[in-house]
Amino acid sequence: MSQPERPRSGSAMHDATVWERVGRAVLLRCPRCGARGIWRSWFKMKDHCPTCGLNFERGETSDFWIGAYLINLVVAELSAVVVAGVMWATLGSRVSFNVLWGASMALAILMPILFYPFSRDLWLAIDIHIRPSEEGD
Repeated sequence: MSQPERPRSGSAMHDATVWERVGRAVLLRCPRCGARGIWRSWFKMKDHCPTCGLNFERGETSDFWIGAYLINLVVAELSAVVVAGVMWATLGSRVSFNVLWGASMALAILMPILFYPFSRDLWLAIDIHIRPSEEGD
């Protein structure tokens, strides 16, 4: 006999842990209910969750997504530094500085693009955990 599906509305949505919310965000799902389909395209998030109705524009002003931009910047820059460091540590003198610099620059340019939806979803998950959604949210 199968388990009944957990309800997606009411207080059941609010009892997720921060790690459950982050896990949902990493899968590009709604951090509140876990529903798919919250992205129109790689760079455009829908206004509301199609399942639970969560409004993704949770800030009072237009600066709500600054946290997402910060997450994206930190991940992009750290990945560039870590990859260059690993290449230098493992390959040493067999790789030129220009190769290390080129790999770092390529990552510094590509990572913000590749990580963009994840950073927005992660920021939304963190915000929902810190500032839980309310009725009408």
